[in-house]
Amino acid sequence: MGFALGPRALSAGYKLAAFERTGSTNTEAIEHARGGEPGPMWFVTSEQTAGRGRRQRAWIAPRGNLAASILEVMTVPPAVAATLGFAAGLAEEAALEKVSLEAALRLGEGRPRYALKWPNDVLADGKKLVGIGLEAEVIGDRLAVVVGIGTNVVAAPEGTPTPAVSLAALGVQISAEELFSALSDAWVEFRGIWDNGRGFAEIRRLWLERAAGLGERVAINTGTTTLEGIFDTIDDAGCLIVRTADGRRLPVAAGEVFFGSAASVGAA
Repeated sequence: MGFALGPRALSAGYKLAAFERTGSTNTEAIEHARGGEPGPMWFVTSEQTAGRGRRQRAWIAPRGNLAASILEVMTVPPAVAATLGFAAGLAEEAALEKVSLEAALRLGEGRPRYALKWPNDVLADGKKLVGIGLEAEVIGDRLAVVVGIGTNVVAAPEGTPTPAVSLAALGVQISAEELFSALSDAWVEFRGIWDNGRGFAEIRRLWLERAAGLGERVAINTGTTTLEGIFDTIDDAGCLIVRTADGRRLPVAAGEVFFGSAASVGAA
């Protein structure tokens, strides 16, 4: 079975470039944008060798995992484009729920529980299953936005800041190709709701319903400092709002998040 767009993505006019193996689907997408590709277009592989995650960490997808990048070219400010990552998390979570239906029926109470971790990850039973990263580049008078989505389908990396898990380890026996088809259709839905940022209020509401650690103790390592408090909400720009011990509500635009007992480790 090869990669194919879902029926909704096909009817919406999305394009697809599938690779047996590539260095980085994000790089492929940006290079196509520089060459004049107007999007929307997916770039996908089940084996990625030189991807980049947050803070330039290696983002490797061994054969059987899913590395997918969606190129959208638009006329929005970069700060607005950044909120597209929340729509991506919702799309991935919806796709995971769809492909996990058989496992949910088979496993019952033992089925995996998915949640969205700020800013752009998807967790399964508290472990990292999906990493989502955004890149953007001004090309002419438009902004080329690439959303890279990496899913641990058959294998998960070790030694990550948040422990990782794969779908296979969770008892969800599906292929990267099957997950991608569901993701491409879910993307059409949530990209439409987002609507170039005009629908972020609804995206924010849906995201908060699925948020990991909401109302819990949190530590955010920003790279230069660590902020501790309670995860209060996200604001209308997508910043995480931390309520500190002295009652202040502070916005955080970027950082590595640790919840609960792990917050002590993250703060160390």
